[in-house]
Amino acid sequence: MSNQSLNQIARAIVANHRGILAADESTSTIAKRFVGIGVENTEENRRAYRELLFTTEGASKHIGGVILFEETLGQTTKAGKRFAALLAEQGTIPGIKVDKGTKALTFAPGEVVTEGLDGLRERLASYGALGAQFAKWRAVIDIASGVPTEHCIGVNAHALARYAALCQEAGIVPIVEPEVLMDGEHDLDRCYEVTRRTLMRVFAELDQQRVALDGILLKPNMVIPGKKCPDQASVEAVADATVRVFKETVPAAVPGIVFLSGGQSEIDATAHLSAMNARHKNLPWTLSFSYGRALQQSALTAWSGKDSNVAAAQRAYLHRCQMNGAACAGTYASAMER
Repeated sequence: MSNQSLNQIARAIVANHRGILAADESTSTIAKRFVGIGVENTEENRRAYRELLFTTEGASKHIGGVILFEETLGQTTKAGKRFAALLAEQGTIPGIKVDKGTKALTFAPGEVVTEGLDGLRERLASYGALGAQFAKWRAVIDIASGVPTEHCIGVNAHALARYAALCQEAGIVPIVEPEVLMDGEHDLDRCYEVTRRTLMRVFAELDQQRVALDGILLKPNMVIPGKKCPDQASVEAVADATVRVFKETVPAAVPGIVFLSGGQSEIDATAHLSAMNARHKNLPWTLSFSYGRALQQSALTAWSGKDSNVAAAQRAYLHRCQMNGAACAGTYASAMER
């Protein structure tokens, strides 16, 4: 696939104030979500929950892409239609999570590296055959005393770049996700500094691996204080610091920046994104979302595993889609939540 085709896919995902639903929770991760609502973690329950989301009428107006887990990519609706085909019919582009999670980084206490490069070329070919047009790989950078080290940032940036190159070789748009965690006690300035270092290294590695930047999407954290920091920043401060770090690090060729929510509440994630788009015009990249819990939590709670609650859960999910669509336009207001 040509670079132009990759660029067209990347732009289509974030066009017209649309973003991404991250429905790529692994079997173990969704088990934790289900425990919270008293639902057994079976394949059928996972399938039914994903069908609830993917068949929500009106959601495709705000959702340009959906990241699927490997199991979900092979699943079908109750009526027998593959989820990837269902999404494509709605004008929503199917994607796939391809990393294999984190492991302890050798000789780096307290730090991790994401694995999954072995066999990735072959897996990408099979995912593409099943309809996936983009992929996701998440690197994890923690902030604590003495971390992150340059070693950790470098190893994870290199893996992200290798993954991105393999994706583009396979004709699949890579989402590059270097997540600086919002856990801990660090303040806004510390998050800014670590995010800046991380993004600079990531783009240096992407350049080394000859990745076409106009055929990727960047999925970063927002610049935000740690959850345990006593000095929590205002919505405007988070928005301004986040845009400032991108102006210093992200090349204009990148079509879109799709934020992870990183443990923020549904409303906080929406408000921060809207403030960026309202306060900063004429940016070279589209600012959008790639949210998991920040799109799903209300729907998951409303569903609670009961068929009789599907309609209520879909209303809750559609509402969050609408709110984040407004955030992409910079027009979200808290009064809209009512």
